[in-house]
Amino acid sequence: MLAVKNTPENSGYITEQAYLEGEKTAEFRHEYVDGQIYAMAGTSRRHNRIALNIVRHLPLQRQDGTPCDVYSSDVKVRASKRKSFYYPDVVLTCTPDNADAYYVEQPCLIVEVTSKSTDWKDRSEKLLAYQALESLQAYLIVAQDKPHVTFYYRQADDGTWWVAAFEDLDQEITLPCLDTPLALADIYAGVDFTQPAEPDR
Repeated sequence: MLAVKNTPENSGYITEQAYLEGEKTAEFRHEYVDGQIYAMAGTSRRHNRIALNIVRHLPLQRQDGTPCDVYSSDVKVRASKRKSFYYPDVVLTCTPDNADAYYVEQPCLIVEVTSKSTDWKDRSEKLLAYQALESLQAYLIVAQDKPHVTFYYRQADDGTWWVAAFEDLDQEITLPCLDTPLALADIYAGVDFTQPAEPDR
């Protein structure tokens, strides 16, 4: 197979500006990675329930009184170092972020509720893109089929990234940018694990 580097000089390259303008009127959402756009698949009801559970349990200010904004699904995150725009399931920002009305550039927390079709991307491409965001302090990958949260977090003293896994509904995750706990029982409230998360294909 002949590989052709995707550059602005190639006719198939889509600029960031063209993508952003097109996305405002697009029938379906798309993510953007260095000149290419990728249509996003629909989500299951369980996926949506989990994301909304998380939104409901995130406080809108830090313990120091700093106000925060939380968004779900329809607000993009710009990962400028990777020339990418993604739609996280949940994104929290606690710093003034007025670059654009349709995306944020300084999130402190990102959550992806993973599925069979997105798991690899959530744990590789998006992980690298999100960790390159200087403002980001935590990234959660939340499973649908069982209680399981992968928690990537940045050490405040030296900026290194660490990872931990949580699988017990009695456990709590302390979110560094809020310094507040998020319980797995709250994340998975109302979820019936005896039923499949997604239909077999």
